[in-house]
Amino acid sequence: MSRQARVLQQALRVGALLVLGSALAGISAAQAATHPDLSGFWSLSRAKPVRDPVLAARIPPNTVELVDTGAVEFGIGEFGGLKLKPAALERTKQWNSKDDMTVANACRVPSIVYALQGPFPIEIFQGTELIVMRLEYFDMARVFFMDGRAHLPADGPHTKTGDSLGHWEGDTLVVETTHLKAATITNNGLDHSDQVRVVERFRLSADGKQLLATQEFEDPQVLDNRGLRFITWDKVAGDHVHAYDCDPSFAENYAN
Repeated sequence: MSRQARVLQQALRVGALLVLGSALAGISAAQAATHPDLSGFWSLSRAKPVRDPVLAARIPPNTVELVDTGAVEFGIGEFGGLKLKPAALERTKQWNSKDDMTVANACRVPSIVYALQGPFPIEIFQGTELIVMRLEYFDMARVFFMDGRAHLPADGPHTKTGDSLGHWEGDTLVVETTHLKAATITNNGLDHSDQVRVVERFRLSADGKQLLATQEFEDPQVLDNRGLRFITWDKVAGDHVHAYDCDPSFAENYAN
């Protein structure tokens, strides 16, 4: 099978699964019998992210914790303790924030590395063979395959949501994502490459009112250490993600 055929096949498969996303909510009752039910609408907590001890115990060595979750942004030349390789550091010095505020770039979609921790809600539909996560930020949709399949081949399609495989470790959902397109890490000139690997862990708080998570990423082409964020969402009943509808023309307000 040619590369083009594999790309088309994957696109059709993912597209079909996304159509089924809302139907997955009906499976959650059976799912909850064996695993926590993460389904529902989750709004990013306005409080400091919970540093859950169960998740903290899984942080690997040589990992720095970034404190930029939510609306926080690092300043120029600040990367939260990430150790940049020389070429990556040099690229950050060429970055100019004005370049991002153009019609061409204002609605450029990030990857999940930056999008997941942003100040926007998410919605989860949990099934047994797959889990769908919708992000309000840039109308992104993710599929976590839970059926034990392998990752796509090295020449498989790279996207801003990547290829995500999930499994349960007790009460914790673990998701590994590869095949991401190059995109921003910290929104100040530091980008990851298409070789980045992301591991996320999700679990409910004891009262079930919060979704607690860590997002760990490593990139051998860009970083000499790993980065990690703690992220916390509050459960909100009766709501759902809304259309993001980014209009690039707003950048004209920033034109010189």
